[in-house]
Amino acid sequence: MVFGRTLLRSVFKYIRKQMLDEFHRERDSTPQEEKRILLLTNFPTFLNQLEEEIYAPNSPIWHPEFKTQSLHFQSILDSKLKANTSSSRKGEFEKVTLGHTDREGFTTSTLSPGKSARSSDTPLREAKRKKFQEEQFEDIPEETVAEIMATIDDPNYMTGPDMVFSENAPATDEGPKLEEKRNIIQLHVIGNSLTKPVTKQTMLWLVGLQNVFSHQLPRMPREYITQLLFDPKHRTLALIKENKPVGGICFRPFPTQGFTEIVFCAVTSREQIKGYGTHLMNHLKDYHISKGILNFLSYADQNAIGYFEKQEFSKDIKMNRLAYQGYIKEYEGATLMHCELNPKIIYTEFTTVVRKQKKFIKQLIYQTQRTVSKVHPGVTFFNEGVRSIPIESIPGIEETGWKPTSRTTRGQQLEESQDVDTLTSMLKIVLNAVKSQEEAWPFRQPVDKNKVTDYYDHIKYPMDLKTMTERLKSRYYVSRRLFIADMMRIFTNCKIYNSPETEYYQCALTLQQYFITKMKEMGLWDK
Repeated sequence: MVFGRTLLRSVFKYIRKQMLDEFHRERDSTPQEEKRILLLTNFPTFLNQLEEEIYAPNSPIWHPEFKTQSLHFQSILDSKLKANTSSSRKGEFEKVTLGHTDREGFTTSTLSPGKSARSSDTPLREAKRKKFQEEQFEDIPEETVAEIMATIDDPNYMTGPDMVFSENAPATDEGPKLEEKRNIIQLHVIGNSLTKPVTKQTMLWLVGLQNVFSHQLPRMPREYITQLLFDPKHRTLALIKENKPVGGICFRPFPTQGFTEIVFCAVTSREQIKGYGTHLMNHLKDYHISKGILNFLSYADQNAIGYFEKQEFSKDIKMNRLAYQGYIKEYEGATLMHCELNPKIIYTEFTTVVRKQKKFIKQLIYQTQRTVSKVHPGVTFFNEGVRSIPIESIPGIEETGWKPTSRTTRGQQLEESQDVDTLTSMLKIVLNAVKSQEEAWPFRQPVDKNKVTDYYDHIKYPMDLKTMTERLKSRYYVSRRLFIADMMRIFTNCKIYNSPETEYYQCALTLQQYFITKMKEMGLWDK
């Protein structure tokens, strides 16, 4: 607390009494009755609860790291974290190494290579992906994988030109990654503190970053930069070179809301076009994934929009506005941009992984081509007057691993194309054929309730061929399944109301079999 616990305890009861007296004096002057009732009902209760917390010896409000939790957004975070920990994969990851001394532990974090694990998708999404993979693909034998990996890891391995990730054009962050490995540059998460000592080195770096941001962001007031940079609620990922900050990203996390606001991002002029900006952002993404925060928000001016777009930011804000409204600082003439982090991606290793995947696929294609490289005689079907042939009948196609897709019925094709006119004309043929059958006489008209008084007591969903004809004319049957459902209801109703030995029951059986046969002839039956 800014005032101190002792001072607040000594003055709270007096201030509480004054506030309540003021409310009671002005209650009649409050124009809105609902607002007056709300204040007089809830505010005294709030003051009583606050008094209990202030005078309680172990209240969490006295904890220096206490933060309020938003139940709605905390539930969202919990569900994401639960899904992220449901399954994991291991490998060489970037991890955050925190200092263990009392002086440095609070203000500085060092990003360094290490082992970690990244979460998987939600169980539902993972189940869908697994099902799709099982249906569509077969696993590559482990021996083949090992052979290809050994080939592409060979220093003498060569591939053809690559228009996306050319081997002759290193990735943007490849240089900074090599410099970090050689300890030419270091990355540290630093910040000011009001509750713990801050090292002299941290303060010097913050002052250096103040100069970097001031020079690179001339439209931003220097006092404003200083205020946020030294604010204990803000942190800065600093890129240190020769023990001096040459770039950094100042940010403020909102864990309860599930996002972090990026406030400043800059690299000194002489160190630009070296990939430091991308390297900083990749480290920042990995750092936040380790903390369970999966969204970035930032206001970018016209000069910065291009950079943020390269870092996967978008002007399309996918977050709920209630999650960040009132939390993030707004700037005139700037555009709000959003980046959603994928917890399965190691951003500092992304380009390396993609390069290796592309090499692997190229080598796999090359090996497959060698095994199936064979000249087959040309097809002669077309010389015999055939207009089309199945793909699998072409010699050598199946040897390449190609598999035919599942065939669809004519009815399914009609439904997928939404060709209602064509479907209606085909259903009309079927309906007329059914109506013309001798066994259709009991079903051509609705049942007369005057003749069969208890029919509608037993049959709640009646149907007949006349009603189906009217529905067909009004384009009611937009799918064959609706048509089948109505026709089958006619037969089902008849079997429910009549006993098996009756003529009506036998007509229903005969006409149902004829209907199914006719639908199959038209290609509209796939059961």
